[in-house]
Amino acid sequence: MQYLILGAGPAGVNAAESLRRLDRGATIRIVGDEPEPPYSRMAIPYLLMDRIEERGTHLRERGDHFDAMGIDIVRARAERIDSAAHRVVLDNGEALRYDKLLIATGSSPVLPPIPGIDGPNVATCWTLADARVIHDRAQPGSHVALIGAGFIGSIILEALGMRGVKLSVIEQSERMVPRMMGPHAGGLLQRWCESKGVDVHTGAGVDGIDAGGVHLTDGSHIDADLVISATGVRSNIGFLDGSGVTVEQGVLIDRYFQTSATDIYAAGDVAQGLDFCTGEYAVHAIQPTAADHGHLAAQNMSGSPALYEGSMNMNVLDTLGLLSCSFGSWRGVEGGEHAELYSPDDYRYLLLQFDDDRLIGANAVGLSQHVGILRGLIQRRTSLGEWKGRLQRDPTRLMEAYMATTQVI
Repeated sequence: MQYLILGAGPAGVNAAESLRRLDRGATIRIVGDEPEPPYSRMAIPYLLMDRIEERGTHLRERGDHFDAMGIDIVRARAERIDSAAHRVVLDNGEALRYDKLLIATGSSPVLPPIPGIDGPNVATCWTLADARVIHDRAQPGSHVALIGAGFIGSIILEALGMRGVKLSVIEQSERMVPRMMGPHAGGLLQRWCESKGVDVHTGAGVDGIDAGGVHLTDGSHIDADLVISATGVRSNIGFLDGSGVTVEQGVLIDRYFQTSATDIYAAGDVAQGLDFCTGEYAVHAIQPTAADHGHLAAQNMSGSPALYEGSMNMNVLDTLGLLSCSFGSWRGVEGGEHAELYSPDDYRYLLLQFDDDRLIGANAVGLSQHVGILRGLIQRRTSLGEWKGRLQRDPTRLMEAYMATTQVI
């Protein structure tokens, strides 16, 4: 059996390793278009904080790990898939055959249509090459402008704050992390960042970027030696034209990770799969989902059907020492009820969303002890019974609710 995996991130690596355990005699190849060994993008902030060296970003510690497992790493980019011939054409002219193919090509930063966005003083923060640029140029005392205060932007914000730069953050929405939390929670994050010396501009548009910094639509100018764009990512699906693989926001997969094309599967940031909470199909571009996808996709590729229960949208942030999190359907559902705690003086916030007597989504700021409990209650689809009313009166009683409703008798 010849397994071919496009993408050397967590989804691709986990799939390759799982396939090796499931099929000892198979040929397994990973195609990755970056020169470094497979690494974790989520480790890049720690590299920028000088907490780890580049080797610390690598997904596997041993340099000979993939050779020892009999997994070949091919340094190239997939240009097109010929699904009828079961082969992938690479940018180096080589064509690789496959019996089963996994598309795990991940995602790439979206650059907003701003004049000057392609200037020499502008960077993204997505690859190790990007990280080297930022590490060299974001020196203590330098002026850095960060465009985008979503989840990715806020992770970068933490790293930049640790580097001692003079940081300005520009977010076009009316609050920070608008896709992760509502006005109260997002407002607390902004006020916290400002208390730490970060200049935050929400509801702000960018007119252009020049060598001196960023021009806002209100006519003001932000000085910047370095501008970092963090305005979201998009699944890497452009090479799939003509392949027979159906795409929307990402590659559509069924609950067995199969695409619309025979013997082709997809996983990770590129895959548009079942959402655990909503029942719809969505791209969840987060590393835990990618890792889970890789393992389960491998099972299905190897002939051991594994039905996927769906991924849950979840994010956990440490923003200059203030922990926040978002799980599931935090906006709630029609006809649902909620419970809310808002203590702005203490930087504490908790929002619980219910559908009947089940917890289906949550936001929390400054309440780190509840992170695991919130995830557990949502993923278990726990029937809270009388504890729903108790949580509505006091949302902080989550541990008691968890113990009372999840214990096996």
